[in-house]
Amino acid sequence: MNKTNHRAWAAALLLSTTCAAWGQAGNGLDNLDWVEDKEPPPPAFSATRALPLDMPNYVSVRVGIDPATVTVGKDGVVRYVAVMSNATGSVNAVYEGIRCASDQVKVYARAGASGEWSVLPEPTWRDVNGNQPSKHALVFARLAACDVRVANRLEDVIKALQTQQKPRSAKPSLN
Repeated sequence: MNKTNHRAWAAALLLSTTCAAWGQAGNGLDNLDWVEDKEPPPPAFSATRALPLDMPNYVSVRVGIDPATVTVGKDGVVRYVAVMSNATGSVNAVYEGIRCASDQVKVYARAGASGEWSVLPEPTWRDVNGNQPSKHALVFARLAACDVRVANRLEDVIKALQTQQKPRSAKPSLN
């Protein structure tokens, strides 16, 4: 094998192993036929049950996740209710899903002070790092919902919320 062929072979090998590793990282491009499960209706939630998220200092509302509402779907989407309360005691909530494989969040429904859900007619996936009104989805994804680009097991999500620490031995869901 001459030097040119050897370099071409080495480059091809490097490219193929890089692409394989990238696909295994769960970047979302390796599963082009992914289909989201039909989301269940917004669950009942409790503001008193919500486990707080450690939000940045500039966030004026308290944000928590009601652990009774957290699910990890077969589609890899972590669905949950985030409960927000301000200094006056007003409570609002959002029913959302995080797709760890693509690092995206979707708002399915919102609830105001009455607690009554208003379902969004056409919810869309948005970048969890994007310019969102609140960074709670990003904080929740990084703390509990996702292990890199794979959804954590339900018990790991709840443990992370309770301890405010990502589990050291988090085992990703293989859904």
